[in-house]
Amino acid sequence: MTDRVTVAFEDSVARVTLDNPDLRNALTTDVSEGLVDAMETVADSDARCVVLGSTGSVFCAGGDVNTMMEGASQRESGEWDRETARAAVERTASAVTAVAACDVPTVAALEGSAYGAGAALALACDVVFASDEAAINFGFRRLGLAVDSGTSYFLPRIVGESTAKALVFTGETVEADRASELGLFDRVVPADEFEAELDSFVQTVATGPTEALSASKRLLEESWNRSLPEAVEAETDRQVGVLETDDHAEGVRAFVEGRDPEFDGE
Repeated sequence: MTDRVTVAFEDSVARVTLDNPDLRNALTTDVSEGLVDAMETVADSDARCVVLGSTGSVFCAGGDVNTMMEGASQRESGEWDRETARAAVERTASAVTAVAACDVPTVAALEGSAYGAGAALALACDVVFASDEAAINFGFRRLGLAVDSGTSYFLPRIVGESTAKALVFTGETVEADRASELGLFDRVVPADEFEAELDSFVQTVATGPTEALSASKRLLEESWNRSLPEAVEAETDRQVGVLETDDHAEGVRAFVEGRDPEFDGE
């Protein structure tokens, strides 16, 4: 793992932090590879929730513009290599897909703005928890680029196809209030309350029935390509597995006894 991405564990929560504020936490090679490594570390841990945050005033500025400049220069000099360019695009996307593949609930913590592939990175999380000073932008057009890193997958599923096209065609910056209205930000809180509200939300998730929440996460994600009978069958298959967990037994006992359950994630 590179020193541009850190992982800290506390109370069943894994906090993954992009730490390259001088480059606005852009998905450089170091950051992209570090994020993939970080998510592998999380997968091998007992974490029950992941918080993806950043240092500095920008959550993630998207792709590495310096690499793009090198590519543009190589194209002008006739040294451009298509496979090298493809590898760079795939490397950026791998950071986003590594987050999306996480089995436990993930929360993007946006105190600042997310741009381009950085916006896709935020949407790859299950919940986007944002400060009222945060914003999101799908302005690939500014760099003469098409959408990438999963944007064509995440964005229309949240805002609808026509709104997704409008956001991409204009490259407009969506401030927190409108982002909330569109469903891009799931929770928006005042900046001075951000950390406290985030911690409260994350603790609620992290102390939940982990296997049940993970099963629900995948069922909701996979529902787009299923008919109702197929969805019910998939739910039944997952539910039978969840019925075998200690957390289910604890939930039933707590319900009968009229108390709050104490789930241990098993």
